[in-house]
Amino acid sequence: MGRAETHASRAKARGLPRARLTFAAFPFMLPVLVDEVPEGPDWVFELKLDGVRVLALRAHGRARLCSRNGLDVTGQYPEVAAAIDRLPGEDLVLDGEIVALDEQGRPSFQLLQRRMHTTRPVASVPIVAYLYDCLALRGRDLRGLGLRDRKARLRELVPAIDPLRYTDHFEGDGERFFRAACEAGLEGVIAKRADGPYRGGRHPEWRKIKCQRRQEFVIGGYTDPKGTRAHLGAVHLGVYEDDALVYVGRAGSGLDEAGLRDLHRRLHAREVATCPFTRGEPPRGREHHWVRPELVCEVRFSEWTTDGHLRHPVFLGLREDKRPEEVRRERAATPRS
Repeated sequence: MGRAETHASRAKARGLPRARLTFAAFPFMLPVLVDEVPEGPDWVFELKLDGVRVLALRAHGRARLCSRNGLDVTGQYPEVAAAIDRLPGEDLVLDGEIVALDEQGRPSFQLLQRRMHTTRPVASVPIVAYLYDCLALRGRDLRGLGLRDRKARLRELVPAIDPLRYTDHFEGDGERFFRAACEAGLEGVIAKRADGPYRGGRHPEWRKIKCQRRQEFVIGGYTDPKGTRAHLGAVHLGVYEDDALVYVGRAGSGLDEAGLRDLHRRLHAREVATCPFTRGEPPRGREHHWVRPELVCEVRFSEWTTDGHLRHPVFLGLREDKRPEEVRRERAATPRS
């Protein structure tokens, strides 16, 4: 059981508007990609976790989990829902990320794959839910409060007991925090306005700075395997520009035998005769197969080439929490300080 809320926290909550407790009423707040870490006392910093974003909503004593694209994922992570059921705070909404940790205790998106693509939990893949925002508490909407205030309420609420974790933040030298994250082999950091409200959509009050280039891509095809490799060779990748699917290259490394088999099964079921890429220069030939552009994957790469292709891409895994039509080339913004 989590620590009880303070009387002061309860009293403040009574003066806030009532929350409409549906997932649709709580759209996710999303960060913009930037190249530089913002400076100054107005910012706090959190680690960018290599997991799956979820919203946890508890109404009438029952918690449910929702992914970014609106899917109910409670059945995939039942231990998280059960732990949130036991928290104080009555009707509430929490924002966070579900992560699988490797043997070194680092987030592993590839390990998490075994939980993302099944409705039957895999006990051999333990997960942790890192909670970093409290959007509603005791049926009251907290989104108009500043981030520091929301996180203070969350800290009161969440115990350090598996599988829940309160996500702490760093204040001070954000650049030093970013360098330490990169040296530890982590994905990057998220900078957030300390006094900012929570607003649905992508806003510069939240900024992500990545240690390495990686983003989502739409799979539009695959190649035949070569040599001793089975199932498939590589996947053809694209991003949307307006309504056009633009070809950006292929990724072949990063998949083990089980991953190749599962991915080939999914792609073969979606095979079509016509190439889905309407811009760019996808390759031609009998070894190339095309599929309906329904699957989204995450890929790590070193850079974009001058002709808009990926250099040194590595397949990390499928993302069922992202819609294909939302996948665009990520470009760093230069927001005002």
